[in-house]
Amino acid sequence: MQGILRKMETELSAPVNYVLPLGEQKVALNQFIGKPIKLTFTGKISCIHCQREIKKSFAQGYCYPCFSSLAQCDLCIMKPETCHYEAGTCREPEWGEEFCFQPHYVYLANSSGVKVGITRHTQIPTRWIDQGAVQALPILKVKSRYISGLAEVAIAEYVSDKTSWQRMLKNLQEPVDLLAKRDELLALCQDKLTDITGKFGGDAIEYLTDEEVVGIQYPAERYPEKVKSFNFDKKSEVAGVLQGIKGQYLLLDTGVINIRKFTGYEVEFIGA
Repeated sequence: MQGILRKMETELSAPVNYVLPLGEQKVALNQFIGKPIKLTFTGKISCIHCQREIKKSFAQGYCYPCFSSLAQCDLCIMKPETCHYEAGTCREPEWGEEFCFQPHYVYLANSSGVKVGITRHTQIPTRWIDQGAVQALPILKVKSRYISGLAEVAIAEYVSDKTSWQRMLKNLQEPVDLLAKRDELLALCQDKLTDITGKFGGDAIEYLTDEEVVGIQYPAERYPEKVKSFNFDKKSEVAGVLQGIKGQYLLLDTGVINIRKFTGYEVEFIGA
């Protein structure tokens, strides 16, 4: 099969079910665990927004003009607390109103250790799987992406807001009592969270006290002891036995590759 790569589609099951989109075609990947596969980059890259052919992609799949003009590529997507919609400088106000002014969740996840993160309500549990989390727990529901960013910054004073991808791929996480961690962190951040509701209203933040911890299993026979990463920009062919899949990474006996990083690349897939 051959086509333009998109990030892998996932379904929460035991283990997670992975599908690799290649243009209009889709490859069910779990069936290849323990078998040799090969991915070959053809040299063609297309912008995932405007579809024009490009020599280099930005922000995982965009041409430079789209990267520079689209709201979904702005800094505030990575750092929601920097939202500038109220200043009247949003790149695409209508896009912001549709995607940013809707319920978001603040969550704890155990990926390379405990971290705090945010996601739209429509991206649960996809976001957790993409980060390679083995446990996840929603702790707050908020009215907008901006408010979720403020809450995340408050909590991130006490716990990481990033994932160490190498540690995540080695599967070195220890089980964590996320319910106890939630209560600990919310107590530490109570004053700042109260300040947020004071500014945005009592309904700006909903405390999720009845949520249960979600456990996530990945299709893997073996995890790498040392992480060697493939890069299509340096080597067009990636081949080896597929030992597992975690996050957006294929784990081969020869190295790992981040599929999401090469969104927009045209690739040929061959599986035994």
